[in-house]
Amino acid sequence: MSATATLAPEAPVKAALTAKDFATDQEVRWCPGCGDYSILAQVQKVMPTLGIPKENIAIISGIGCSSRFPYYMNTYGMHSIHGRATAVASGLKAARPDLSVWIVSGDGDSMSIGGNHTIHLLRRNFDVNLLIFNNQIYGLTKGQYSPTSEENKVTKSTPYGSIDHPFNPAALAMGADGTFVARSMDRDPKHLQAMLLRAHAHKGTSFLEIYQNCNIFNDGAFEIFTEKGTKAEEVLFLEQGKPLIFGATQNKGIKLDGFRPVVVEIGKDASIEDLWVHDERDFYKAQILTRMFDNPANVGHLPRPFGVFYETDRPCYEDVMALQIEDVIAKKGKGDLDKLLRGNETWEIN
Repeated sequence: MSATATLAPEAPVKAALTAKDFATDQEVRWCPGCGDYSILAQVQKVMPTLGIPKENIAIISGIGCSSRFPYYMNTYGMHSIHGRATAVASGLKAARPDLSVWIVSGDGDSMSIGGNHTIHLLRRNFDVNLLIFNNQIYGLTKGQYSPTSEENKVTKSTPYGSIDHPFNPAALAMGADGTFVARSMDRDPKHLQAMLLRAHAHKGTSFLEIYQNCNIFNDGAFEIFTEKGTKAEEVLFLEQGKPLIFGATQNKGIKLDGFRPVVVEIGKDASIEDLWVHDERDFYKAQILTRMFDNPANVGHLPRPFGVFYETDRPCYEDVMALQIEDVIAKKGKGDLDKLLRGNETWEIN
């Protein structure tokens, strides 16, 4: 009697994900021309390249125009409360460290009511990605000035001009000991995609500030950095291990005079060998780069840096927490929740 081997059917091969797989059936409800559309498109393009199943991705947002993001991403997500997206995401990452967690927040959401949560997220260093959509205005509530609005900004809430001094988000992140600090813009898709990939690759809290144009209430706020006629002269793209060079003909560079950055003309004031070479691991030079935040209207101003300012390695909160729990269990055994709730002190009420 002969036996015939029966081969098990092969499992169907899953098709590679595309940007369309990360889009939902929800109508995208931002104002026509809003920079959020570009950011959404770049995130949807990048997600399939990460090799992460959609069900293992969570996008958490707070309140604001940017915070509608979870509705438009075909992943898990939560539209949380004002300023608390970072707190919600921290809890999620602590409970589910296997998930890829992305936080979407605006300059008002993250720098004002959520400012305290933002700095503590950076300090704790959860392995999450924080995307700050900075349009220097409150867009959802119709045009009040925000914590990043420039001084003398005339808005509905500051009809005679803002007297507040604005936050510099990148400098704030460095001050909170962020382990990854970067900046990009909505109108440079390739650069934004590259920064999103770098943020994802970093083990720890990735802080990515994105200049985003609000064409209704603050149109053109970043025009000098995004338009062809001015971009080359005003933007300094940071590349690891390369000298800081900019200009329409790449004829300008940054040289350090002690700790002070100065603009030089290559071949006239200095050679390429004299220029500052970017090192993402240099904490002190990263501090200087974040402070290159001049008003472009000022004579002799420095160009605005874009790219990765700083990256370092530090243990992530959720990993250290897991080790601590394991250590306590090994020493004391698993806890008894009922016993804990009952406590050591009881009393009777007659």
